[in-house]
Amino acid sequence: MTYPPDGPYGYGYSEPTPWAAGLTVVVMVALLTACGVYAFGAALAQVHPLLAIAVNLVAVGGVLPTAWRWRFAPVTRWVIAGLGAGVLLGWIALLIGV
Repeated sequence: MTYPPDGPYGYGYSEPTPWAAGLTVVVMVALLTACGVYAFGAALAQVHPLLAIAVNLVAVGGVLPTAWRWRFAPVTRWVIAGLGAGVLLGWIALLIGV
């Protein structure tokens, strides 16, 4: 799929990318997501480690198609990047901590 030079939405003009606000959103969403993934995964791991793995994989597999569709939206691309980073950080914390 190819997009016109002005982006996938065809607005006819290109606005500057708000890097400071976008990276702030990425960091905040990543931290919140990592805390949630770690807390939920640690609680499930106390029941059974395979349950924690299965629930995490099902949750990510369910969200992935929607996140992939929204990856070019002007505001949600920052949130999607934060969610991806947060899930990875949460999984790393689970592997180290549990």
